[in-house]
Amino acid sequence: MFKNNGLFQNPPPAPRPPYPEPARNEAARAGGDAKGSKLIVGPDIKLKGAEITDCDTLVVEGRVEAAMDSRVIQIAQQGTFCGTAGIDVAEIHGRFEGELTARKQLVIHAGGKVTGKIRYGKLQIEEGGELSGDISTLTGNEAATRKDRPLVAKPLAGLA
Repeated sequence: MFKNNGLFQNPPPAPRPPYPEPARNEAARAGGDAKGSKLIVGPDIKLKGAEITDCDTLVVEGRVEAAMDSRVIQIAQQGTFCGTAGIDVAEIHGRFEGELTARKQLVIHAGGKVTGKIRYGKLQIEEGGELSGDISTLTGNEAATRKDRPLVAKPLAGLA
């Protein structure tokens, strides 16, 4: 049997800092790699009947039925967003169904599908991407930033 005679001691645990403060780099937040407040809806997660506010980046890997206003939305290949979204930059690998306003840029990757009432500043569609519905570009006045234009949330069908 080993007997501890005081020679071997475990060091005290290192103090842990409080929760890390999120990065607030405006240059990074303006593009697709936003570092501000981020919500990730993982695979097999369903978020229904929500209004998402104060979120800089929404990453959808599962299914979201919501109204939101954000800087960036990224919909993964297996992800689906249904509802109303006012976004600066939208990157779609999966599906978007509803009303989408991409004030700066809408990017639809191969395999991505966007349907509904779609408004965009700039548009990029990779081969294999799909866009259908009521589609138009934004004029200079319509492409206001999130701070200039509040989101008017509309109740989703069947959720009111």
